Amino acid sequence: MVKYFSVLLVFFTLQSVKGQFESDKMLHFLGGNLYGLVGAGIANEISDGDRTWTFIGAVGGSVLIGVAKESIDQKQYGGWDNADLIATVLGGVTVGFTIDIFKKKKQRKREQLFRDAVKSAQFRNQKIFPTETMEINSLLVLGISTTVLER
Repeated sequence: MVKYFSVLLVFFTLQSVKGQFESDKMLHFLGGNLYGLVGAGIANEISDGDRTWTFIGAVGGSVLIGVAKESIDQKQYGGWDNADLIATVLGGVTVGFTIDIFKKKKQRKREQLFRDAVKSAQFRNQKIFPTETMEINSLLVLGISTTVLER
């Protein structure tokens, strides 16, 4: 119940915060998110999954689209807005941090799986039942009749 109450509290708090920002800034932030995601994907492929370059790609993608959009605004409307550019870049930064957090979590999980596999391999190499010194009983001990064994 406390969990649902806290989610509702956060939801209503965010609704009041939404009114503090211009709609244009939120659209720039969303655009920065989307193009930051594209930049992160491209950088991830080029750098073979390096986390630093993925983050740089996310920020670079949002900076690139932010500067392009503000250049278009400058030419068409006669106004360059640094606040719009900052909102776009912040969108890319948030995507970069989010991807980095999930990559760290995935890397920790892989490392744990590797440690578990190594432990399992070491356990398999140990001789738990030394068969060299044990006598192997005949099948008669299991209750199988000699007529079955002869066939």
